[in-house]
Amino acid sequence: MNGDEQLLRGRVYGCDHDDPGPLPHQTYAALIGGPLDGLLLDITSWRPEEVDGGAALPTELGRFSGGRSLYDPCPGEPRTPGPGVSCRFYYSGDTP
Repeated sequence: MNGDEQLLRGRVYGCDHDDPGPLPHQTYAALIGGPLDGLLLDITSWRPEEVDGGAALPTELGRFSGGRSLYDPCPGEPRTPGPGVSCRFYYSGDTP
């Protein structure tokens, strides 16, 4: 793991680097693998069907400059209700 990857661990996707990190009353998906590995995605206001659909997250760190990295939940993997990390989204590729 290089220094840039270490800086991303435990941070919330889309937040500024000086933000305090995850908040205790929010719900998150842990991003596993790919360019956003180790980040948390705030899914507090997502409906269950939105969580089932995963996420296409804009990033400059992926294969395509200005593209998106795709992350999906693992079918059948349990989710923990309530605040904190409730599920994991796994990297499935990049798209322009």
